[in-house]
Amino acid sequence: MLPAILEDDRDDTPRFSWYLHWALPEPRLSEIRQMSQWRNLVRSYLACTSFVDAQIGRVLVALEESGHAEDTVVVLWSDHGWHLGEKGITGKNSLWERSTRVPLIFAGAGIPPGQRCECPVELLDIYPTLIALAGLRAQNDLEGMSLVPYLHDPQAPRERPAITTHNRGNHAVRSDRYRFIHYADGSEELYCLETDPHEWDNLAGQDAYAAVMSEHRKWLPRVDVPPVPGSAHRILTYDHDTDTATWEGNSISRSAPIRR
Repeated sequence: MLPAILEDDRDDTPRFSWYLHWALPEPRLSEIRQMSQWRNLVRSYLACTSFVDAQIGRVLVALEESGHAEDTVVVLWSDHGWHLGEKGITGKNSLWERSTRVPLIFAGAGIPPGQRCECPVELLDIYPTLIALAGLRAQNDLEGMSLVPYLHDPQAPRERPAITTHNRGNHAVRSDRYRFIHYADGSEELYCLETDPHEWDNLAGQDAYAAVMSEHRKWLPRVDVPPVPGSAHRILTYDHDTDTATWEGNSISRSAPIRR
């Protein structure tokens, strides 16, 4: 089955949302359709995930056969999601739910099985969680937080939302109900995931959601540093004075056409 898409989905998204994947070699949905490859793209993606699932099964069988299944913690995660036509693109490099939501599963010694936690967390939380599960001394200089309370009580309250950053100035704040996105040029998006799981209706700018926007802005990173000197790939910078974005050496002005 092909993903559900809205043909004019990008009409209410900021122009800056295009800059995050402007010059990537990832074809837009229109090109995929023209070449009649959309269904094949989805089929290939599903085949890939099925293959990975099979390899995970092999690892778990080997763990059982080693005799260490009862004293080992297994963590499964991935580094990013993947658009298959949603928001008019294929590939990654966005701050929407499809690109930033990934699997995160803990299993093994000391972890009750069969539980599911719905609150947004971060991959930065993996390390402090493993420290706690291993009975090691907690570290105070980590940005992540231990997820052990949620492994024992999936309904436990979380102190903060999950943050995703895509280069300097571009951040997504994911709370229980909302995804708030702030771009380097100051433009924003807001989606209610409870009523709009596809993120089709950008609520930013609506007076009724001003308080929600304000609350989520409080969680934007206070430390927002430029790229590490010498960084060579997937670097996006923005010059407020000239209103120009630069993606890996290619400058993009506000008047430049968008390749849809």
